Amino acid sequence: MKILVTGADGFIGSHLAEALVKEGHDVRAIVIYNSLDSWGWLDTAPQEITSQMEILPGDIRDPALMMSAVKGCDAVVHLAALIAIPFSYVAPDLYVQTNMQGTLNLLNAARAAEVSRFIHTSTSEVYGTARFVPMDESHPLQGQSPYSASKIGADQMVNAYFTSFQLPTVTIRPFNTFGPRQSARAVIPTIISQMAGGKKEIQLGAVSPTRDFTYVSDTVGGFIAALDSTAGVGEVINLGAGFEVSIADTFATIADIMGSDAIVTEDSQRVRPENSEVERLFSDNRKAKELLGWQPQLAGLDGFHTGLFHTVEWFSNPENLARYRTDAYTV
Repeated sequence: MKILVTGADGFIGSHLAEALVKEGHDVRAIVIYNSLDSWGWLDTAPQEITSQMEILPGDIRDPALMMSAVKGCDAVVHLAALIAIPFSYVAPDLYVQTNMQGTLNLLNAARAAEVSRFIHTSTSEVYGTARFVPMDESHPLQGQSPYSASKIGADQMVNAYFTSFQLPTVTIRPFNTFGPRQSARAVIPTIISQMAGGKKEIQLGAVSPTRDFTYVSDTVGGFIAALDSTAGVGEVINLGAGFEVSIADTFATIADIMGSDAIVTEDSQRVRPENSEVERLFSDNRKAKELLGWQPQLAGLDGFHTGLFHTVEWFSNPENLARYRTDAYTV
């Protein structure tokens, strides 16, 4: 298929765009326009892969550009978004413009182009703190941050285009994806990059919350399964490892892998407002298995450890670590 991938310069998007090329698809990759002519993480991808992509610098907030970008494509995989929760407290308007209006622009373009599949990226953050576990797709939605509220709005608009206009949508809801290339605004890269930088006191926010961490190759596999399957149309589908672990235990596991005796210190600027913190996330991934034939390859404690080992290995490469500011807080 000819597939438009938005957010192809980002963490998950770059891994997915590469995987789609390797599977033989014709990929048009949208990367955020900037004056440095950077393609984000695609700059680090093998040239023999990126040479097979059509790289399109732009911004999903521009409706005319999105109409042009989607034209001639069979499918859209929409990952572009503002995702940093701390920055959403600072600039909520940008999150509405990008995550909601940007998604609407792509929906209109996809409808006009009559695409055969529109894959939309949600987030487990839309669930807020777990009211029951494991959390299936019927869990109530709770906008506990401007970021999660903007994603709830985008998710609902995607559903409206399925019910109102029969646009063949699938909403993929990943839980806490981690792995090489992830931003240091996320907790696992925060821990690893500080340790790799030689710090003995690792600055973190709250360490009691639990997360369902899913390795990036598994998340990518879920998106590809959604493209290949006809059973998921009109559905919201969790992608999670089905495994719950606290930030404190995650820290201890990373310290063990890296042979570090570092300790945690709380940095107040990394602590979310009290009612905004999501205390618990733990996925029910049965629907993904039933509809998409997907299940995580790195599951449970052993799978989590393996994923962390690969992530530590990548961050420990000096060339990769140099891309991160280990002495500064990334909002």
